[in-house]
Amino acid sequence: MHTIQPLYALSGLVVGILVGMTGVAGGSLMTPALILIFDIHPVTAVGTDLLYASVTKTSGTFVHGYNGTIDWRVAGRLALGSVPMTVITIWALYALDAHGDATHQIVTKILGIALLLTALSLIFRKSIMQVYSRRVSELDPSLVRNLTIAMGAVLGLLVTISSIGAGAIGVTALILLYPKMPTVRIVGSNIAHAVPLTLLAGLGHWFIGTIDFTVLGSLLVGSIPGTIAGSFLAPRVPDPALRLTLATLMILVCARFWFFK
Repeated sequence: MHTIQPLYALSGLVVGILVGMTGVAGGSLMTPALILIFDIHPVTAVGTDLLYASVTKTSGTFVHGYNGTIDWRVAGRLALGSVPMTVITIWALYALDAHGDATHQIVTKILGIALLLTALSLIFRKSIMQVYSRRVSELDPSLVRNLTIAMGAVLGLLVTISSIGAGAIGVTALILLYPKMPTVRIVGSNIAHAVPLTLLAGLGHWFIGTIDFTVLGSLLVGSIPGTIAGSFLAPRVPDPALRLTLATLMILVCARFWFFK
């Protein structure tokens, strides 16, 4: 019988509050914590966080769907790239022995890359948008479609291996590809795509035996009330300072994964 582990529930609570306050995907915070603080094998940490993310993002999709702030065409294009790439990546992890040392090294290195990209998107998103709007004219619709599918494939790879990328990286890419789309629809479309992506990747990890359901249950017990509390706290917290702090933390964790064993 699975029991609730207080420390995991507390971690879920803290991450849930931060996610509610900033909108940053929980994987950027939870997966490194599971690896570095609780010494869980990287692949198990990723797999557990993916199922955790699929549950927590489902409620957001229902809200966006009810409000009509999802562009299902965009979400579908992303899925055309992410679904096959997710299947391929799961197969590769299985073939490489998901619990082996080689896979441990691959996952931590890619996790470091995903953290760095997420941190950069948090820090420089506005600057990137300003430069992009000045130098790039409106893209050809067929090119936008193909780039969206390609971006979905990149997200499928990153998310399946690291559980990171569906949030800040995905939103930044969509803003660049669809500059005229309202931000709320970009966020809604990105969340709608993240649910099947994280669910499929999580089920794939379940198939290869890299899910810890005791940890998963404990994380959900803490994160659900944490996300609600963070949403209420968000208007009272200086968002730029918090995002900069989180980005700095992600860069430090990235360095830990890349340069220290």
